Amino acid sequence: MRAGRVSNRQQQGLDLWIKDYELAMTGSQWNLAKEFGRNADTVVEIGFGMGTSLLAMAQNNPQLNYLGMEVHQAGVGSLAADLHDHQVTNVRIVAHDAVEAFRMQLADNSLAGVQIFFPDPWHKKRHHKRRLIQTEFIYLLTQKIKPGGFIHCATDWQEYAEHMLTVLTAEPALHNSQINGGYSPKPESRPLTKFEQRGERLGHGVWDLIFIKS
Repeated sequence: MRAGRVSNRQQQGLDLWIKDYELAMTGSQWNLAKEFGRNADTVVEIGFGMGTSLLAMAQNNPQLNYLGMEVHQAGVGSLAADLHDHQVTNVRIVAHDAVEAFRMQLADNSLAGVQIFFPDPWHKKRHHKRRLIQTEFIYLLTQKIKPGGFIHCATDWQEYAEHMLTVLTAEPALHNSQINGGYSPKPESRPLTKFEQRGERLGHGVWDLIFIKS
């Protein structure tokens, strides 16, 4: 978990309500049906920020289970408070590094999809190695997604979008949902965030990529 400025409400989420939603890193694979109390397709969102879009998707798709991964305390507390306030039951929170969580806690072919929206672009060239979307990580995600499942990435940084497209296209177990290749139109299933709305007003582009596991 990364510290930082945390509001009173976010701290309440961390102190009072996170226990109702958090999945602990146990070192053995989670039984998702047991953790959610039902059998349903599970979608993971990596880096959910303050959790606004994840909350909206969970409310709009009650038939799905959502597993949100985030390391910043403010975001974890904010989502826990929102889940409590709205009595949303189909979300669980992993307040831990996503790479370790995927390696240690998730079974192969267990997920319906993975969402990575607006990850840090690390735009300086010397920092590109820190980017989340790398060949090895996409291979790891692909192992955990069941056939027919998806990886959906979105970014407002064009150079990172081009990097994402190259990495995803190179993974042999995936194919682009766009028959002719390239980027996908923004699907209605991805809520428009305040961050994205501000970018649109400033004339920034947004690139979505949706790849399917064969």
